[in-house]
Amino acid sequence: MSSPAIFARPDEAPSPGYSALSLTVGNTPLAFISEPFVPGGGGFWAKLEGFNPGGIKDRPALHMVRQARARGDLRPGATIVESTSGTLGLGLALAGITYGHPVTLVGDPGMEPLMCSLLTSYGARLEIVTEPHPVGGWQEARRERVQRLLAEIPDAYCPDQYNNPDNVDAYAGLAHELLGQLPHIDTLVCSVGTGGHSAGIYDVLRRHFPRLRLVGVDTVGSTIFGQPARTRLMRGLGSSIHPRNVAYDAFSEVHWVAPAEAVWACRALAARHYVSGGWSTGAVTLVARWLARSNAGQTVVAVFPDGPWRYWNTVFDDEYCRTHGLLGVVPADEPDLLSAPGEREVHRWTRCTSVADPLAATR
Repeated sequence: MSSPAIFARPDEAPSPGYSALSLTVGNTPLAFISEPFVPGGGGFWAKLEGFNPGGIKDRPALHMVRQARARGDLRPGATIVESTSGTLGLGLALAGITYGHPVTLVGDPGMEPLMCSLLTSYGARLEIVTEPHPVGGWQEARRERVQRLLAEIPDAYCPDQYNNPDNVDAYAGLAHELLGQLPHIDTLVCSVGTGGHSAGIYDVLRRHFPRLRLVGVDTVGSTIFGQPARTRLMRGLGSSIHPRNVAYDAFSEVHWVAPAEAVWACRALAARHYVSGGWSTGAVTLVARWLARSNAGQTVVAVFPDGPWRYWNTVFDDEYCRTHGLLGVVPADEPDLLSAPGEREVHRWTRCTSVADPLAATR
């Protein structure tokens, strides 16, 4: 295996003097998405997490670091090391500046050039793995590199976003914001990657709305809900491993969305409502739109994890989309249906109301 590529800014040490930065996270707005994108007079509420400095994962990054410091797991000035596809990396860079910790992040070749530049500009050291793991893909390759770094760097700490319950607890604030913004919620729609925000928001909201339905949105080629792991174009949702933060028993149903369908949703949403985002936002939008049309009179809330800016050379780039066959694909009016997650491999927008932990049978 060849050596990993490394991006670093060794001349810029993080400063502990910016605690006020954390005050810029949270209190994000809601937008009501209706006509013309949602025909028939209905609509859904979108929680715009792109209004955070780096996106939705600013919340867990700050919380995980705060909790680790409070427990003594993260010593003053020690290095934070973590695997990321981008958004959590931005949050950890913010946490590193806020609390005075160097940050080393492990990404893969799918990380956008803009994201690489942003992370290093914010003082993070960035390593890029060069080959996927034969079983766990790029995520497992990143995680293995994290483990090597932890052994090499004295006192280094890994938040482990995939399995750390602090990742889940970090979203209580977002849930309470929704409680202050809306009198009632019937359905919550969340993309699923680490499982943190779907589990954390739902756990708080269900205490106020016992009949709340949680709908998960995954990508085709993701193994989280029992589909076979394949090479995935979309980033930010889906997984080639099984994060333990996914609250399988909380989901009423799961939808898988294909990249071309997410691109259509992102672009249609932008053109009609001046609101958009990346892969996760597009996938969530497609599902929330259908739920709003299918459940007239109910309050549907969708969480948009970030804005459109980092996707200028993917989702919103015609050449990129044309190369990957993502243009000119209009999603079906209804999702395909599976009776069980493993019934067959899906390649387009598909829905399943039977949700279970794929690893439960192996324990």
